[in-house]
Amino acid sequence: MKPVLQIEHLSVALPAGADRRHAIEDVSLSILPGRTLCVVGESGSGKSVMATTVMGLLPKELRPSAGQVRLQGESLLDASALRLRQLRGKAMGMVFQEPMTALNPVMRCGDQVDELLRAHTDWPAAQRQQEVLRIFERVRLPEPARMVRSYPHQLSGGQRQRIVIAMAMILKPALLICDEPTTALDVTTQKEILRLIADLQAAEGLSSAVLFITHDMGVVAEIADEVLVMHQGRCVEYGPADAVLRAPKADYTRMLLDAVPSMTPPPARPEPMGPALLAAEKLDKTYQSRNWMGQRRDTHALREAALAVRAGETVGIVGESGSGKSTLARCMIRLIDPSAGSIRWGGTEVAQLPESRLRPLRDRVQVVFQDPNRSLNPRRKVGDSIVEGAMNLGLARAAAMALAEDLMDKVRLPREGLQRYPSQFSGGQRQRIAIARALACRPAVLVADEAVSALDVSVQAQILALLQGIRDELGLGLLFITHDLRVAAQLCDRVIVMHQGRIVEQGATAALYADPRHEYTRTLLQAAPAGIR
Repeated sequence: MKPVLQIEHLSVALPAGADRRHAIEDVSLSILPGRTLCVVGESGSGKSVMATTVMGLLPKELRPSAGQVRLQGESLLDASALRLRQLRGKAMGMVFQEPMTALNPVMRCGDQVDELLRAHTDWPAAQRQQEVLRIFERVRLPEPARMVRSYPHQLSGGQRQRIVIAMAMILKPALLICDEPTTALDVTTQKEILRLIADLQAAEGLSSAVLFITHDMGVVAEIADEVLVMHQGRCVEYGPADAVLRAPKADYTRMLLDAVPSMTPPPARPEPMGPALLAAEKLDKTYQSRNWMGQRRDTHALREAALAVRAGETVGIVGESGSGKSTLARCMIRLIDPSAGSIRWGGTEVAQLPESRLRPLRDRVQVVFQDPNRSLNPRRKVGDSIVEGAMNLGLARAAAMALAEDLMDKVRLPREGLQRYPSQFSGGQRQRIAIARALACRPAVLVADEAVSALDVSVQAQILALLQGIRDELGLGLLFITHDLRVAAQLCDRVIVMHQGRIVEQGATAALYADPRHEYTRTLLQAAPAGIR
């Protein structure tokens, strides 16, 4: 059987002045029909550069300097731009990490898939429309006819990812490249997407080869036939999945596996006895909208939620996308106004306070968001971003900069980094900067909203250890929102499970994981990738 994809001694050169000579150096691999090769490694290891090299989508400043890439025996590095356009979509398809950047926000979803058919087939409009509906049904989208007419912003994250998969698979390509397609998805949606890719791979009768790029070792254990481990552009280990995962030969592979959080929570810490630093009771949030006929529609995003966070305690909130996790957190910190209920910051009731009276209290509760690229101003130096909040609360600039230096020590970054811009740091370093900025206001409670979901496992482990150390050193309360049940198991003292806007179960982490009482909690725990536990 001949390989669908064959890469031989591939090197891709970086521009002069980069931190190393090659983005990829002397990498070789092959994928047979019907097989899945998982490529793993930290950010910057060259995984995505490999995928874009195969697709012929490298940025202009990067260029292949050695080696060969063959798709069904045809050289891709020697192919013209026209030939690559003919192959993309028809012979090779790609599923990107973030569907909102892969989809056109001003085109209906059906039109975007139809665009691919118009480019690669001579089918009449009626046949194309029928095929679009068929693939929407095949990827298990609800109400396919409605989805065809919908815009991307009207769909959930999992539904948008299914649209991207439909685009990649509709012409039955021999090679499917998936670049971190499940990173930002909750465990149940992730499991559905992985099953969908596997089903399409087999059921469409094309035996596609799959090149699957991920930093999630649990996903690797779930789907991989072979695994290639990359580090700083080089292959450090390559072989059958069982051999690589169960008996890794490279120290780097062992480090990646050791960094995967366990699903078994550690022994419980003593329960804090002090007053709540952050608390809510009977918290509701209802969004109101009107359709084109003027009829009102109420969407209940949050119903009668209650929680409390005490000093030195980490409370986790878990659940699927749309379960109300972020709505609850944003109500608790008054980024959005609740419809009803009580919120207390320390002893102060803040649920109905106007912003003018709330502003002087905002130093008590600070937030670390999921994406530091969006929360840090790219045009401001890191030091200016860190001290901004503290200075707005009245701290003099000299004292604020001294505080920023101490915080850089605390988050284990060099002080000279204060004079650099966010783009000069890695993703994990930017998240440390976001944590330092939140701490500059000296809060009593830190709210982390999916703060490690986009990070690779080794960086994720460092950030989690950092948060634990800061919590214990400063006596903070930590409210941690996540869809990653492994992270919640290792970090959180208590876990709150949310479903359709309601808290369906909560309790001490070890007890809840060992004996979940609610059916939804059991579904979440069973959906976590198997193989590495």
